[in-house]
Amino acid sequence: MASSSSSKLNKAVTRMYMDLPQGDKVQAMYIWIDGTGEGLRCKTMTLDSEPKTIEDLPEWNFDGSSTYQAEGSNSDMYLIPKAIFRDPFRKDPNKLVLCEVLKYNREPADTNLRQLCDKIMSKVKEEHPWFGMEQEYSLLAIDGHPFGWPSNGFPGPQGPYYCGVGADKAFGRDIVEAHYRACLYAGVMICGTNAEVMPAQWEFQVGPCEGISMGDHLWIARFILHRVCEDFGVVASFDPKPVTGNWNGAGCHTNFSTKNMREKDGLRYIEEAIERLGKRHRYHIRVYDPKGGLDNARRLTGRHETSSINEFSAGVANRGASIRIPRAVGQEKQGYFEDRRPSANCDPYAVTEAIIRTCLLGEEGEEPTKYT
Repeated sequence: MASSSSSKLNKAVTRMYMDLPQGDKVQAMYIWIDGTGEGLRCKTMTLDSEPKTIEDLPEWNFDGSSTYQAEGSNSDMYLIPKAIFRDPFRKDPNKLVLCEVLKYNREPADTNLRQLCDKIMSKVKEEHPWFGMEQEYSLLAIDGHPFGWPSNGFPGPQGPYYCGVGADKAFGRDIVEAHYRACLYAGVMICGTNAEVMPAQWEFQVGPCEGISMGDHLWIARFILHRVCEDFGVVASFDPKPVTGNWNGAGCHTNFSTKNMREKDGLRYIEEAIERLGKRHRYHIRVYDPKGGLDNARRLTGRHETSSINEFSAGVANRGASIRIPRAVGQEKQGYFEDRRPSANCDPYAVTEAIIRTCLLGEEGEEPTKYT
């Protein structure tokens, strides 16, 4: 396995400095989504005291020409703090701060999908929409080769790896455990993890989160994963199909429910929502990956536990359908449904917004409604 020079640094020496007292000062790491819609960036400022709320954090700025977000002649972009978490790397009282990005004219940057998502969520607050997202990812060596795979060949075929245990079945568990604990420390609503079907592929689940918090918590969980992998000298990939051939791709299955769905006879509301989703399949495919469906086209083939990108389907306990109703939900006639179409590299703000628009606001057609 190729290793980055950063992974060779002496972590014991680093810890010696990290254990130094920091006085009354606080380090706040500002985190934002860059111009690719997938990459995360970060930088740190010193605060004079520990921030208790978002209002305690100042706006900041950065060079957008270096993040695919602006031209060099007009490159300053604004960072607007929106969510605050404990910092599992520097530890208390230091913070991770998730930010929105605004352009020079204070309009949202092209990849700032949070602002509109928040506006849409505010329209359905009384419905108490809950989301849970199942984030699949693949661990790669620095050279892009799947972590733990033979250097000249392939591991045995899929079968023993899903939820597997043992050095020949679970590749990279130390990273998974470190990420899980770091998320719990940070206050991320992480609710589980497991090894996935392809060796070196894993999944963590975040939720239930209500409204805009779903996107906030998933993006911070992704940031923490990247940061943990950096320490291990390994890369976390959210590519929907990192290895061609007879290997499972990576998705971000999204579970959704409303107050009505979770109560007695909620199945009726679930079925109504699924019917609306079926009439708007192409719209959802377009927003379920950052490349308008091109990334998902490599994954949603109708094979490897996926539905076809060209057809909408739904079924109870059917992992080959676009929408899966869990068996217990079908029996109890209340609960939630799972949209299995979002890609691993989706923007959770775009996905959750689209579900609300179609299922609760009753939008139809290929274009989203513009609300004033």
